[in-house]
Amino acid sequence: MSIEFIFRLIGMAVLAVAGAYAGADLGKIYQQDVLTFGIIFALVGALIGLILTPYVTTRPMRTFRSLLGRIAAETLFAGLVGLVSGLVVAALLAFPLSTLPNLIGDIVPFLGVILFGYLGVALFVMRQGDIMGMLSSLFNRSDGEASSNGGGGSSWSKMNRTILLDTSVIIDGRIADIASTGFLPGTLLIPRFVLNELQYVADSPDGLRRQRGRRGMEVLSNLQKDPNVMVRISDIDVDGIREVDSKLVVLGRQLKCPVLTNDYNLNKVAELQGVTVLNINELANAVKSVVLPGEILRINVIQEGKERDQGVGYMEDGTMVVVENGQEEIGEYANVTITKVLQTAAGRMIFARISTTA
Repeated sequence: MSIEFIFRLIGMAVLAVAGAYAGADLGKIYQQDVLTFGIIFALVGALIGLILTPYVTTRPMRTFRSLLGRIAAETLFAGLVGLVSGLVVAALLAFPLSTLPNLIGDIVPFLGVILFGYLGVALFVMRQGDIMGMLSSLFNRSDGEASSNGGGGSSWSKMNRTILLDTSVIIDGRIADIASTGFLPGTLLIPRFVLNELQYVADSPDGLRRQRGRRGMEVLSNLQKDPNVMVRISDIDVDGIREVDSKLVVLGRQLKCPVLTNDYNLNKVAELQGVTVLNINELANAVKSVVLPGEILRINVIQEGKERDQGVGYMEDGTMVVVENGQEEIGEYANVTITKVLQTAAGRMIFARISTTA
């Protein structure tokens, strides 16, 4: 039995009783059959209560809860602190304002509560970034002192930051290793619609898509089990939008938080709308080994290249190395000298030749 149904029954009973009393009173006034009027108005009241009660009870609360769910935790915290501060100021001014003569002394304190409450909320929400930054530095300093004294403690900035996860980055799998190293401080927020899309992929009739979806489920399970990673699955949603990528962009803008993805299209759309994007592919390219022309590497030449006499090998981080005159070394390890390093949109490509030095 749902809460809405219970409130319908309560509203029906209350308005039925009220209607019976109203019908009886009207019957007396107009000198009609009191019982008939009472029954008729009771039935009308019960019908009105059954239909309209949710619109004044559960549904406004549901809408209000949904609205609160879309507001960032930082904004809620700043608004609450601002409201308390405004009410404190209004309380301090209430007594001197109440001494004003006549009706002014009765009205002005009440208006002061409304005014200072609103100003407090507006001011603190407007400056929430500065407030969170100040608290972050304060907590970081406290954590540093606790660590120097042998104590523990969690950083406020780690708790404060929220990162939205895309479906593609969960399926990719590298997020689990990156998060476990501590390079993603903050809470990894996974909206319910992302989880639903992941489940849809895992249930796909296509074998490859189903395998990728199930791998994403395993990655998500490993993230939740890691004690050093904070993962939160939320029912937060965006009304009027069906596409998952569009919802993530809107949420990133509303919550003022970055979106973690490796989807090229989502990356570009989010950047155009001013949403910060953390791209795992860009991170992978950034942490690849730095090599310079003239350096000597030892690699395993594993296949032929596109051009004549070329061989292709790979460094430990996956960077492709094209070796001139390396076709004869296929299947063997060889010392190669770097001749050129080329950065492309797909990643880094290194050109080399067989080294003549021992």
